[in-house]
Amino acid sequence: MTTREFDGIRLEKVREHVWEIPREGEMNVPARVLASESLLEEIGEDATLQQLRNATHLPGIVEPAICMPDGHQGYGFPVGGVGAIDAHTGCISPGAIGYDINCGVRMVRTSLTYDDVRGREEALVDALFEAIPSGLGGGGVIDGDADAIEGALERGVEWAVEEGYGIESDLAHCEDEGRRPDARPEYVSQKAMDRGRNQMGSLGSGNHFLEVQRVTDVFRDDVADAYGLHEGEIVVLIHCGSRGLGHQTCNDYLRRIETEHGDLLADLPDKELAAAPAGSELAEEYYGAMSACINFAWVNRQLITHQVRETFGEVFDADPIDDLEMELLYDVAHNIGKKETHEVGVGEDGLPATGDEVVDRAERELYVHRKGATRAFPAGHEDVPAVYRDVGQPVIIPGSMGAGSYVLRGGSESMRVSFGSTAHGAGRLMSRTQAKQEFWGGDVQDDLASEQSIYVKAQSGATIAEEAPGVYKDVDEVIRVSDELGIGDRVARTFPVCNIKG
Repeated sequence: MTTREFDGIRLEKVREHVWEIPREGEMNVPARVLASESLLEEIGEDATLQQLRNATHLPGIVEPAICMPDGHQGYGFPVGGVGAIDAHTGCISPGAIGYDINCGVRMVRTSLTYDDVRGREEALVDALFEAIPSGLGGGGVIDGDADAIEGALERGVEWAVEEGYGIESDLAHCEDEGRRPDARPEYVSQKAMDRGRNQMGSLGSGNHFLEVQRVTDVFRDDVADAYGLHEGEIVVLIHCGSRGLGHQTCNDYLRRIETEHGDLLADLPDKELAAAPAGSELAEEYYGAMSACINFAWVNRQLITHQVRETFGEVFDADPIDDLEMELLYDVAHNIGKKETHEVGVGEDGLPATGDEVVDRAERELYVHRKGATRAFPAGHEDVPAVYRDVGQPVIIPGSMGAGSYVLRGGSESMRVSFGSTAHGAGRLMSRTQAKQEFWGGDVQDDLASEQSIYVKAQSGATIAEEAPGVYKDVDEVIRVSDELGIGDRVARTFPVCNIKG
């Protein structure tokens, strides 16, 4: 058996692309890294493996804790991490979900071809930049009065469509139809709502973006047809989350955990894994507040979609729905915690167990924490939208703004290997500070335009430097591993045409 070691953490190769950190000491379960040898080398360069091992100390976590191929160091819990925790005897961890609750991506199809856009890229990127608020702080598509905030938190995309910011098919093409029924807006603080009030319909900053792309490759014709993807056509990819509202909500509950469940916190190797015991009042309130933030994020992306449709209509002098056929392909979250039922190993008492303690397998309700990981349910799963159930759930994986992105479908092995999950992007190689030392935003912008005909516009050159193509891992390698493991199958590849960032 091949073994590798990084900073004293030993990994054993279980099979191709699967590396295990064996259970030892205070670990409740083993941990697994899903990566090729080259990706594992990059994952081993920062604190990702230590954070993954720390995550195995969370009470009630079931075997195994997982790091995806795009994994990198995060706050407490690694980005690219999946932790499934018993929803009755375990805990829920805001730190293992992240501050940007329901950061996610959506893709909008169009009937436009690359030839239709060529020569108009700069006009298009300028119009999109003008129409869609971006950057730090406030500014949104709408003014979020009390009714709007309440509607977004409670009803998600359903509210947005009723208000005229979408079409009926948007609901059917969104994870959970764009609404978490567990949402409890009353558990979201006034401070959080105030922060979200003037950010409804905005990209924010950092790695959030809107990108016009062209479909360059189709790998599975039947699935691509079901998704409405064809070579040469234009699509729009939107990546953002719940803005200040989600960040404040996470912060609120982390502070409460420190006060109300300090005993649990004291037993964890990292305070940033802060968790509330399952069944506690705090756990229930956090889950309700988080679900409301999930709805808010879906509304945020929906409002941006509305602006995109309006802008395309103006630039191409056409009706965005009737003429340009701008329909949502799918919207999927990648910073989220959800109650899901999965089959796990159980002991004689019927509770989740590991190793020699396992006597059977049974279905258990779990809090599945996905932090920088995407749900990837296979064909036939009841939670896949009816329109895609025969082929599997669409999975959207952004690359860097100088590389391709991918559309996958949930793989047949995902439920067995990764609790129905796969990667969420290329994964960072450099910190933002290091990126700004290595790259100059203006040079990156000029090189993308002159060498690859990719037009980028942002609020600052620093943002472009932070998101330079060289900052990220090889997305092609991430996708290869996902495809070969059977957790997310390649369907199509896209390539940037123009991009706006905060």
